[in-house]
Amino acid sequence: MHKRTFLKISALAAATMLSMPLMAYAQNATLKVGFVGVTSGPAASWGVSNQRSMETRAAWLNELGGVKIGDKTYNIEIVPFDDQKDPKRAIAGMEKMAQDGVHYVVGPNVDDGAAAVRPVAEQNGIMYFPYAFPKELFTAPASNAILGMVANYQSGPAIYKFLKENKGVKKVAFVAANESDPLSQRESGIAAAQALELEVVSGNVTYQVDTTDFTPVLLPVIQASPDLLVLSGVSPANAPQLIRSARELGYTGLISTETGQDASVLLEGAGELADGFISVGGASTPELASDTMTEFVDRYTKMFGEYNDESNTKVYALEYILETLKANPAAIDNVDEFKKTMDTFEAANPFMKGDAKLKYVGMTSFGQKRQVSVPLVVNEYKGGKFETLFVGTVD
Repeated sequence: MHKRTFLKISALAAATMLSMPLMAYAQNATLKVGFVGVTSGPAASWGVSNQRSMETRAAWLNELGGVKIGDKTYNIEIVPFDDQKDPKRAIAGMEKMAQDGVHYVVGPNVDDGAAAVRPVAEQNGIMYFPYAFPKELFTAPASNAILGMVANYQSGPAIYKFLKENKGVKKVAFVAANESDPLSQRESGIAAAQALELEVVSGNVTYQVDTTDFTPVLLPVIQASPDLLVLSGVSPANAPQLIRSARELGYTGLISTETGQDASVLLEGAGELADGFISVGGASTPELASDTMTEFVDRYTKMFGEYNDESNTKVYALEYILETLKANPAAIDNVDEFKKTMDTFEAANPFMKGDAKLKYVGMTSFGQKRQVSVPLVVNEYKGGKFETLFVGTVD
């Protein structure tokens, strides 16, 4: 065989081999998974971490050749919709998902939006994974919503108990935005504090979300001399402003929240004044993270130029959807089949070391399994980054 002919054949063979994954990718079916949540405005980082987590994991799985469910292999397509933290837009987003034939949706990120989309989801056979806390979404007769994280009424008692036992907290004050989500979280927080026999020295102070001067809001709260100031349901944009104002008023006690936060926003808005701020973190720590989780963080960072710790939790929803569909392929376009599978579902957790499992929980809080099982990680902000304060679990 002539050398030139051999080279041509070799080049052709190499080109064929390189094109095979692309050919397989193109031949795969498509599974659309939706996201309806807030990606603009003061609470944008909550939804942005959702969408980016889904897009990072989907791109990774597609790169590996897709996801085999039953006798078909699917490419995962993420269909996003920014609801701008507006319940009406959340409804429009869920209606769009129904029109596009999407049966599995991640979001919304707030209570009002999650409640507003419930009728659309139930009428159109959509399972959705909100990051919102109203118990009526997850208790019978509701059955289409699955809580994608640890709720404030689960994390709050754990945080207050830890601070009471380890930091000597005796007196607590609560401040909340004048919106349904923060107000609801404040009431849950007050109940949890009282159950732990902590003295609630202030529990009725509110502020408007567009407030720029928090001094008059916080002054009477600080004068009540709490050991712990709880920023109920605080958005990532408002948190540094409140922290800065409290510290500038001379408050030296602890500050906490049950919502996820963004370290870069805290650094920019409050700097070292935010040191010691306690919040619910992502469902992973360096001690818990598997090689898969480490690679996920690397891929996310390369795709978007930054990483949000809350994505340690947000990565789970898509994984739960896909693994449950693998367990029962009939659920691809039939959410009743999905529900049948949830009670006994169990799969390996790729994001944690050891033999951790993906499974549905929530019996204690909701009387049915309508919550994903993720570790309760509580963080303390120090020097521009989050450090793990403690890790707990939810049944």
